[in-house]
Formats: sequence, structure tokens, C-alpha cells
Amino acid sequence: MEQGVVQIYSGEGHGKSAAALGRAIQVASSGKNVVIINFLKGIQNEEILKRLEPEIKIFRFEKSEEEFFNLSEERQKEEISNIKNGLNFAKKVLTTGECALLILDEVLGLVDNGIISVDDLKHIVDAKSDDVSIIMTGIHLEDGICELADEISKIEAMNYKIF
Repeated sequence: MEQGVVQIYSGEGHGKSAAALGRAIQVASSGKNVVIINFLKGIQNEEILKRLEPEIKIFRFEKSEEEFFNLSEERQKEEISNIKNGLNFAKKVLTTGECALLILDEVLGLVDNGIISVDDLKHIVDAKSDDVSIIMTGIHLEDGICELADEISKIEAMNYKIF
């Protein structure tokens, strides 16, 4: 039995979600199931990602087609309820052993914007069994979240010019 880890991909640079998806493909290629839950992103072209099923299952609980931060305050409140349903689903996936890897894409943004607390995130991480891994992505990272992780990767954009 392989030991599961909690990884965080954070930083201002692009590629956190892509790195998590790459890891998902590696895990699925070894015959294991992966669950990805997207937060705060709005509807994206998920047609290509649906081809990865049944090994990689992708969920989005928010109903709006727009990004969360472009919504009115009233619609944001509705989406917060949907987001919390997504987090409850994440905990259920972990407690029932439905996957070897759970990716919580942009979940750090939920903490950063006060939608959930670090303790809420800790309760989800605590639900994982020893052989399940979790990847959490997002831009900002606070100390309380760092304590939940076994590995942290920071992705930065660099200005590099070739002459």
C-alpha cells in the first residue's frame, strides 16, 4: 500500500491546475481513480477532460457560468452554498475511499476570500485515509494551510528575456 500525501501547488504563476492534472493522469495511468473538484473558476471547456472518465472524474458544484468574483453579492451567496456542497462531497469521497487522488482545484482561494476557514480545510484533510493523496491548488498560501501539507510547490512567473 502506497502512502498518500497532501501536496499544495501555489503561487502567482500559471500552471498549478495543469500540474495537478498531469499528476492525475499519472495516477490514472497506474489504474487508480482520481476525483477533481474545481472551485471559483466558472465554466470552462471541459469536453476534452470528460474523455478522461471513468478514471478521472471532474466535478464543479457552482452553477454560474461566470467566475465567482464577477457575480453579484446575492449570486455569490447562492454559490457559497453550492461550494460548501462541493466540500461536503470531497469529504464523502475521502471517507468512502472512492479515489486514490483527490484534487481540490483553487480551494486555497476559498480560504483566501473567507468562504471557508483553515479549520474547514483541515477537517477535509483529516478525512483522508493513509493511502489517499490530496492536491490543493490556489494563489495565496497561509501558514495554517502549510501545516496541512507534506509537500508544497510554489509556481512563479519569471520575466526572462532572450537576447
